[in-house]
Amino acid sequence: MAEAVATHFSQGTWEVWSAGSCPSGSVHPVAVQLMKELGLDVSQQHSKGVEAVPKRSWDYVVTMGCGEACPSVSARHRLDWAIPDPVGLSLNEARAIRDDLMARVQALLEVRPE
Repeated sequence: MAEAVATHFSQGTWEVWSAGSCPSGSVHPVAVQLMKELGLDVSQQHSKGVEAVPKRSWDYVVTMGCGEACPSVSARHRLDWAIPDPVGLSLNEARAIRDDLMARVQALLEVRPE
């Protein structure tokens, strides 16, 4: 969801990648539904592992609980957002998580890298 929101709101001004420490290979149906509610189609996307992220130094890396699985991703700025996984929650709880994530992404996009 973070990649879809960041890609949409940055309008191509930021290079956005999303990866997980234990990717399933597909986007969870709940995430597809939540993004569809915003007019964003992620149904053809797939989850990627951290090793898929290009090896370079990024301006920002945002982690969401990957802990030691992310040390190989170099960044000038690191943020750790304690955002729970919406899988298994009610749709209203998952929407609240999506909306929190969207607000955080929008705030980050307003920052200009040094």
